[in-house]
Amino acid sequence: MISTQLGVLWTYLCARARVAGGWDEAGSVVEKVILTAIFAALAIAVGAIIVAKVTTKANSIDLG
Repeated sequence: MISTQLGVLWTYLCARARVAGGWDEAGSVVEKVILTAIFAALAIAVGAIIVAKVTTKANSIDLG
């Protein structure tokens, strides 16, 4: 869902940039930093979900 929305947003921004005559290299650095931050946040969220599920499953194992 989120990746689809990001794809639509990215396509829209690229189309707008082409119509406006493109953008300079400084803008591409900012966009790469923002995209990297978004993907890092998504990776951290996925990691936290996996850790929570594994911890819950490990705590539910009956050792007695």
